[in-house]
Amino acid sequence: MGKKTKVLVIGSNSFSGSDFIDLLLEREKYSVVGISRSAEKSALFLPYKIRKNGDFKFYRLDLNRDLNRIIGLVDRFMPDYIVNFAAQSEVAPSWKNPGQWFQTNAVSITNLANALKDKMFLKRYVHISSPEVYGTCQGVVKEDYPVNPSTPYAASKAAGDLSLFTFVKNFNFPMTMIRSTNVYGAHQQLFKIIPRSVIYIKSGKTIELHGGGQAVKSYIHIRDISKGELLAMENGKTGAIYHLSPDQGIAVKDVVRIICEKMGVSFEQATKVVTERLGQDAAYVIDSTKARKEFGWKPVISMEQGLVGVVSWIENNWEKIKKEPLEYIHRA
Repeated sequence: MGKKTKVLVIGSNSFSGSDFIDLLLEREKYSVVGISRSAEKSALFLPYKIRKNGDFKFYRLDLNRDLNRIIGLVDRFMPDYIVNFAAQSEVAPSWKNPGQWFQTNAVSITNLANALKDKMFLKRYVHISSPEVYGTCQGVVKEDYPVNPSTPYAASKAAGDLSLFTFVKNFNFPMTMIRSTNVYGAHQQLFKIIPRSVIYIKSGKTIELHGGGQAVKSYIHIRDISKGELLAMENGKTGAIYHLSPDQGIAVKDVVRIICEKMGVSFEQATKVVTERLGQDAAYVIDSTKARKEFGWKPVISMEQGLVGVVSWIENNWEKIKKEPLEYIHRA
């Protein structure tokens, strides 16, 4: 095999970052360095750790505190591509600490881009954004839809996105942006609605549906998203935004209903309605025609197939999973 393509993944401990690394190592033509602010998790949450011969090195570095060390690593490794998943990504807690969300998602992102803009070896910087920047998405929401955030998390992501485009405009910074919808799959954080629902059913707890689970989400399997991100990394255009989304949205309650059916329990008995979350967008549906046309990308893992995979992962690892915390733990 010839020389491997070098990829630096920031936010390698995240659900999306770790699956992307797993996909790169599966292809066996990439040399990968991962950066995350926390220590590496176990193989329960990092699928790439199961691979024995992967060309991967991990460095524990914090984008907010260790920028100079990160840039030093960049200069030594000289990656062809950088893919940045790092973010304060939870919506509800962003109301309590909005400044911390802006520090990570806007200020640190700006400082990073400023440091990377003159690195001539860098072919592409892929930034993972979020459709949350659009606010409630109804109708056909394409990549040129105006940002209209409705939470501090969404506003911080929008601010970071707008800042990145100033480096594209003024320095031709080779940035490509991804906005993908609600990812799920095995190895996801346990406080997310899909794995949490499976765990609650196995534990005999009642699943709380905010607003009755009426909110429409565009759930898409993490591996479909990782493949789209890889295509954008290698084929994306500078300054372009690409949406990655399924063919249609689905109400949260209907996702939980499928899980209940797969696990042989009554939806009515397993759930209860609670108050809707502050700033919850009613619909979350975006158009991904651009990526489908330019890259030939499309999601291939069905909702039913993906949910079965999550149920199997939890059942096969139940002794470990039931000892893990189920709530989101905020770290500044």
